[in-house]
Amino acid sequence: MSLATVTEARAEAHSEPDCSGFEHLPGLPTGGRDTFEFELDLRHAGPRRVQLRVEWVGSPKLPAVWVAGGISAHRHACANTLDTSIGWWQELIGAGQSLDPSKFCLLACDWVGADGDLDLPISSADQADAIAQAVELLGIRRLHAFVGASYGGMVGQAFAVRHPQRIERLVCLSAAHRPHPFASAFRALQRQVVALGQLQCADDIGLSLARQFAMLSYRSPEEFGARFDAPAELSGGRARCASEGYLSRCGQSYAERWSATAFLRLSESIDLHAVEPAQIMVPTTLLAVEGDWLASPADIDSFAAGIAAPTEVECIASSFGHDAFLKEPTRINELLARALRSANVPAGVH
Repeated sequence: MSLATVTEARAEAHSEPDCSGFEHLPGLPTGGRDTFEFELDLRHAGPRRVQLRVEWVGSPKLPAVWVAGGISAHRHACANTLDTSIGWWQELIGAGQSLDPSKFCLLACDWVGADGDLDLPISSADQADAIAQAVELLGIRRLHAFVGASYGGMVGQAFAVRHPQRIERLVCLSAAHRPHPFASAFRALQRQVVALGQLQCADDIGLSLARQFAMLSYRSPEEFGARFDAPAELSGGRARCASEGYLSRCGQSYAERWSATAFLRLSESIDLHAVEPAQIMVPTTLLAVEGDWLASPADIDSFAAGIAAPTEVECIASSFGHDAFLKEPTRINELLARALRSANVPAGVH
């Protein structure tokens, strides 16, 4: 069944969305959704029945671009006619942007394991294989590009290695071919915090604290210095620094919509990631960010040096560190525009 057929079949199944409160998002792009269930041979756990939930915006007749973010990203990348809420990459998707639904059919998914029902090791290769199955089921011959950031960049690398016939180019933001040992150590401590919360029957507390630790790795000392440069205050007889309220809100919000099992398994998936750069044989664009110690410029330069295809590396400075792909829309938009520009863009579907 082609993506066009899926879209037509679903058209009558959805009522007209309520766009009230979204007057600042005129002309919402057409959205489509589907859930695929299939057998997947997991790299570390063997065959399992899994589901992949996919959402797309833009005409299914346009060239297809898969977009993927960090482990907490999901299928709702931008507001559309099915779901008018703001998506996780809203500022990069829209008319006149590099990810323009009038030029591309943009697809995203919920990660395998994101629902917390799969309590076993999951790799970036497993995610890539699941996406490849969905691409085939949607009738897409070949992706014009896979655009992945952070964990999504790792999955994009695995996709390019394992399914080269299904991708024209790879755009990989803030992701190296293997995790840095220091970053892995930091994530291991986060997982221990979550596991301790589980032992105490306080999953939400453990998950909230782990997320707060994670936020420190996603941002930079420069940003915290600019935002929270204030003396600690006594509250209830205890000292509280200026950033604690912000971190607490981040942790609470995350714990309300995420499960401990999903966090543990997807965090592990980052540390299980490894590809051989020489096996990537499609044109590749890489982004590195100064001050990002999760995916350092040195690691990304090393990755680029081994890729067996034309490769462009851009390094930017940003006080947002690893989160630059979310917080620097203008600069990321310029990079994506260059990477996706092509004189002859092939159609994405049958």
